[in-house]
Amino acid sequence: MFLSCSGQDKKDAADFFLKANVALKQNNYSEAIRLYDEAISKNPEFPDAYLNKGIALMKTGRINDAREVLTEAIRLDPTLIQANLVRAESSLSLGEFASAEEDLKKISKQYADSSKYYLAHGNLMDATSRTSEALADFDKAISLDLKNVEARVNRGAVYYKLHTYPLARVDFEAAIKLNPTQPEALNNLGLIATRNKAWNEALFFFDRILNSNPGDPLALNNKGYVLIQTNALQEAKKLIERALDAQPENGYALRNLGLYYQKNNEPEKALIEMNKAIALAEPVDLLYGFAGRIYFSQKNKTKACEIWKKGVILKDSIAITELAKNCN
Repeated sequence: MFLSCSGQDKKDAADFFLKANVALKQNNYSEAIRLYDEAISKNPEFPDAYLNKGIALMKTGRINDAREVLTEAIRLDPTLIQANLVRAESSLSLGEFASAEEDLKKISKQYADSSKYYLAHGNLMDATSRTSEALADFDKAISLDLKNVEARVNRGAVYYKLHTYPLARVDFEAAIKLNPTQPEALNNLGLIATRNKAWNEALFFFDRILNSNPGDPLALNNKGYVLIQTNALQEAKKLIERALDAQPENGYALRNLGLYYQKNNEPEKALIEMNKAIALAEPVDLLYGFAGRIYFSQKNKTKACEIWKKGVILKDSIAITELAKNCN
């Protein structure tokens, strides 16, 4: 009788597992998680169910929960190396780089021809400031799978950080050919256009993101910045405030709201927003340069020069220029 029930439970577990896999493939993550839980309740020693539940949890942003489930999958079946790969991704998302590196080392031989492995390892190298290794990993990931969109986006992001904008643009354009709605690629193409003061081109890319996701805070904020540059101030303010509603500690959005107030001849309000961004102590392009200019326009040269000196340390190009010109 016991053996019969045990056999039926395993059959039921397998049925739930297969249904869960269908839900996972359809991006119905909450239903997939529910069905994997049903499978696990019928068969608690079902490592593949734990693995796939971990993947579904990752998709819903429940990173800590995912890592616990993946750890159980590995405990049940140490040969289930895909669980190590996904757990490494979860550790990377949590900023636990040593754990991620440990998992990736364990599976490096088995994944020698895996584009996904080199993508994960490249992300780790990038996160730990090993830039040349990151680029080599992304190169390998793309050579193993020419359709690896994320590898192209992430390699482009590294080139962007290195100010190698032509190479970054090539990668982002390749990514949107593979996935026309890829938000990071579209956003970065918009940023490159913004740097070139190609305002209409920048708006084109940001609008493509917003057509798919009207609440995307990065696109809202970046479009707001472009609208400030083209003097569409009221529309810009609305977009930036929507971005801040979604991400109250977005330093770029605070900087841009400050720029709006500056353009609207409200320098005191501008400085309040700029100083909020500075207080976050996160890198925000040109923040110190813009803030110093506002202080300088208010005849507060001492404060302006103090801000610009800090900006020079952060390689803020406006701060570098203004300090040399105004602070002898």
